[in-house]
Amino acid sequence: MDPNVVSANAVSANAAECGITMKNKSPYSVIYTDDRVLVMNKASGIAIGGDRWEESAERLDRLLAAVYGPVFTVHRIDRDTSGLVVFARNRDVHRILSRAFESRLMEKEYIAAVHGRIVWEETVAEFPLVIDGDKRHRTIVDRYRGKPSRTLFRRLLSAGNYSLVEARPETGRTHQIRVHLAALGHPVVCDSLYGKHARSSTREGGAGHGGLERGILLSSFKKGWRGDAAQEKPLIARLALHAHSLAFPAAGADAAPLFPGGGLRVFTAPLPRDFHSLKNQMEKSRGES
Repeated sequence: MDPNVVSANAVSANAAECGITMKNKSPYSVIYTDDRVLVMNKASGIAIGGDRWEESAERLDRLLAAVYGPVFTVHRIDRDTSGLVVFARNRDVHRILSRAFESRLMEKEYIAAVHGRIVWEETVAEFPLVIDGDKRHRTIVDRYRGKPSRTLFRRLLSAGNYSLVEARPETGRTHQIRVHLAALGHPVVCDSLYGKHARSSTREGGAGHGGLERGILLSSFKKGWRGDAAQEKPLIARLALHAHSLAFPAAGADAAPLFPGGGLRVFTAPLPRDFHSLKNQMEKSRGES
């Protein structure tokens, strides 16, 4: 058996030991692993590790530790964001990888489904951000107190009143992509903190709770749709943000090679089924228009 592949049964068994309800579906798949690094494709809905605001048994670090032994968190993506996440398997590698992230040597690419038909091909968001800036512990835009942040955006396609965008963050502020897109007027679909149905502005403090958003329906952009509106299910009904690719530099910030043989390494996490279905339907709709 390939040592880089973990069986679904093994994952489910260890998940049960960690107190995680799996519903016969693994919350991650293995992209790459060796004796130094774990690169995983995380499902939406499971936390990377402990959260300062909400402790949860559903933690990826605990699940991986049950299979691989001790793991060390290098960086984080949000609980409801799917996609690539990296763990170190010893403290020395953790130090090397952490320095690479802190020095902005890692190139990250995300894909998001957003509200609105975007007219620009590319744009740059440089809104200054304050972390934990309001009573809901959100990141807010504040030109006086905010720290510099920068995200490069590229429109991939649009259909109806929705668009798919590629995001390349050059800084690593909490919720940076989500806040920048909201500030541009194109919030991520099903974003309860910064989205279309959030009751208070990302620019001002507020204690309101985000409203419910059903997600993206095929009928909302497909011409001639004749299904049963009462029975229609969304193509995607969760935070529509996916950590798609991650490029490791040839060496860490201290010149130590990150992988055998050195050289640039790029890992890609395939789009989850719901995101892939949405993308296909948007492409078909665009071709029909």
